[in-house]
Amino acid sequence: MNSRSKIVLFDIACCFCLTACTQASEWDTCMKDGTKAYEQGHYLDAEKLFNAAQREANKFGPQDIRLARTMNMLAELYNTEGKYTEAEPLYKRSLEIREKVLGPDHQDVANSLNNLAELYNTQGKYAEAEPMFERSLKIKEKALGPGHPDVGTILNNQASLYEVRGKYAEAESLYKRSLDIQEKAFGPDHPKVAKSLNNLAELYKTQGKFTEAEPLYKRSLAIREKSLGLGHPDVAQSLNNLAALYIYQGKYKEAEPLLKRSLVIAEKALGPEHQHIATCLNNLAHLYGTQGKYVQAEQLHKRSLAIAEKALGPNHIDVAGSLNNLALLYTAESKYKEAEPLFKRSLAILEENLGPDHPNVATALENYAVLLDKTNRTSDAKRLKARAAAIGEKNSSAKDAK
Repeated sequence: MNSRSKIVLFDIACCFCLTACTQASEWDTCMKDGTKAYEQGHYLDAEKLFNAAQREANKFGPQDIRLARTMNMLAELYNTEGKYTEAEPLYKRSLEIREKVLGPDHQDVANSLNNLAELYNTQGKYAEAEPMFERSLKIKEKALGPGHPDVGTILNNQASLYEVRGKYAEAESLYKRSLDIQEKAFGPDHPKVAKSLNNLAELYKTQGKFTEAEPLYKRSLAIREKSLGLGHPDVAQSLNNLAALYIYQGKYKEAEPLLKRSLVIAEKALGPEHQHIATCLNNLAHLYGTQGKYVQAEQLHKRSLAIAEKALGPNHIDVAGSLNNLALLYTAESKYKEAEPLFKRSLAILEENLGPDHPNVATALENYAVLLDKTNRTSDAKRLKARAAAIGEKNSSAKDAK
């Protein structure tokens, strides 16, 4: 489940002449107020303001830079809200205007490339995302230098792409470089630093480095609570991620109140169908499953799966995660007939999106093998375990060779 913080690039405010002053002033006011509402986590208010700004920007003409900026911000809001279908055409149109009016190497073009790439990364369209991140980074490094915060933002997003592909060493290097840039630029207690801390912690958790992850999660949460307020969606994310770490560590009493608090904040700020709700429900379901509360766990897993499929589509890796987790619950309940098709579908999605040698594929194979053992299909189970072990050896050898 995706619990990493997206980091997007905002644009430098553009200038315009004094003609149509009232119209331009209304656009500018809507943009400023919308951006403020967005940063505070008031997404419904932000959406109304950005839509009003777009209506004004349409009056400036179809190639006006203000229209591109408005579309970029509205798309970013939709992306944050999990409205990916609405976000994509706005990002594309904004990029098209900027490339035509400003040229291919302008910083605003780099911003659009980064933001569209981050949308594709969230959707699991990794092949589309990677060249956009690379082009965006090249523009920013040339224009601003390697230590600029915008460069740190793109490095963070590239790291997320590497992480999901199982390239953990490359991801860690980029996350650390991004964090160093953000701390130097903004100081140790800025929300952007909190995002970098969260993402590095997520990487460590994925690798089982719980001791390294916990202080980063706690520091990220403290920064967000202080700088953004207790009801901000980013606080909900930090609570969820720290709780997930506690579940991995078997600290169930510490995890449950954090998950419940995260869920309350997220449902209020994002609505009941947001991707973050699916992630939080999945973790709470996992917690209940470990405690033997199977009925409650099954209900939450099913709701999490339904939200993920609706938000991301049926073949996203987060959907594969939900399918796997529901199958694990059914296996624990000895509901093998219900579990097996879920394991198969999860494995197929992971292989399609990540390739046959990804660590997550190995985990899915091991989980499916447990079911095969329990249903006396020992030879099939051995075959899957052997394949999982081969994947592990291959990834270990590749890591050692670097």
